[in-house]
Amino acid sequence: MPANRSPLFRRGTAALAALPLLALAACGYGSEAKTDDTAKVAAGAKKIDGLDSVKIGYFGNLTHATALVGIQKGFFQKELGATRVSPATFNAGPSEIEALNSGSIDIGWIGPSPAINGYTKSDGKSLKIIGGSASGGVKLVVNPKKISSLKDVKGKKIATPQLGNTQDVAFLNWAAEQGWKVDAQSGKGDVTVVRTDNKITPDAYASGSVDGAWVPEPTASKLVAEGGKVLLDESSLWPDKKFVITNIIVRQDFLKKHPKAVEAVLKASVEANKWINANPDQAKAAANKQLAADSGKALPANVLDPAWKSIRFTDDPLAATLGTEADHAVQAGLLDKPNLKGIYDLTILNKVLKASGESTVSAAGLGSS
Repeated sequence: MPANRSPLFRRGTAALAALPLLALAACGYGSEAKTDDTAKVAAGAKKIDGLDSVKIGYFGNLTHATALVGIQKGFFQKELGATRVSPATFNAGPSEIEALNSGSIDIGWIGPSPAINGYTKSDGKSLKIIGGSASGGVKLVVNPKKISSLKDVKGKKIATPQLGNTQDVAFLNWAAEQGWKVDAQSGKGDVTVVRTDNKITPDAYASGSVDGAWVPEPTASKLVAEGGKVLLDESSLWPDKKFVITNIIVRQDFLKKHPKAVEAVLKASVEANKWINANPDQAKAAANKQLAADSGKALPANVLDPAWKSIRFTDDPLAATLGTEADHAVQAGLLDKPNLKGIYDLTILNKVLKASGESTVSAAGLGSS
């Protein structure tokens, strides 16, 4: 790394970068997602910007439901015309950022911490946040036999998805606000932080390896189905109960070369969110159907229903909360103070919102201009 490049996560960056990636034969990253057979190219449709395809990445969880629904219901394909949607799923932010940097995907749905990481590590040259997608959907779920109040969390073992990820930073910040001391790197201190993949966390909880977890949906509701109790909803810690959990990012060179394709994807995202909010039950079913297509397993109702209720779908990237989350990482000792000026380019999104009669959104001083 060049001497003038300040890493986002001190000492933890290498650990994040070393995480294994899932192989996808077509691009080397992520897992190929399935498009709905009903998402046919309309007769007479033309390619956008001459592109054969636009490669879209997202996670297989409900906080990325805009992408799940957009693919399942054909919103992306409709706006892209004869340019095919080429989707891929990821388990972790670092692997999606690697895919974006390599050109294996063009646009992605991702959490705030990986977006900050990717932007900062590249000296602001890698990506731009071009839109919002979701808020909320993160909870502290605990074993009620071991923890009955917030103060009981002290001395216990709490899982977070990954060192330096969005939920890890949030839990470390919350613990610090309780007056507890925790070494961010090792996770040891007044409370023990156990970094555990979301897929493994329910088993770790069931075995007693952890006493609770600060996790996104649907993992939180899976823990509740295992007998866990929601002790805290992270949204209660934020003004208006809103904070960014999922953003839309784009590779900067793709944005420069193919703005019409980016506009088409953002238009589809806005339409998908509008449809989700107007048809919550149908949207929930569509998201679950796409999860089943991608992973081979749908979520049961006792997990799907409560998880869905805790997520808000919004085109607003809630930029002010991204800055706050970065400050939390700095305070936890995971982040060198980053320069986030220019991380957002909301020009195309605001054009789309204005054209659809919706209110424009703010970059909170972190825009390109």
